Amino acid sequence: MEKPVTEARKEFADLVNRVAYTGERVALTRRGKVMAALVSAEDLELLESLRAGRIDLTQAGHPAPVEERPSPQHMPLRIAAEYRPGGPSRPPGFGR
Repeated sequence: MEKPVTEARKEFADLVNRVAYTGERVALTRRGKVMAALVSAEDLELLESLRAGRIDLTQAGHPAPVEERPSPQHMPLRIAAEYRPGGPSRPPGFGR
């Protein structure tokens, strides 16, 4: 998915949840050009391993099997936070 930076700023929390829970990648654009991307922690770890030379794709011979994920549109989003009204319960006689 591509998203202009100005739009992404308004939807940042939602975009982070989508990336974290569905693995979807979000390319952030400015004037139609991709400037940066939001990727899952798993994808970041893979990219860092590639850069550090711990993974050599030229010597691998066969591509790694790709884990099939349902498309993000068909996956339910989990709740990242939930509002619970009220505070801690108080013993009788306190805070009338």
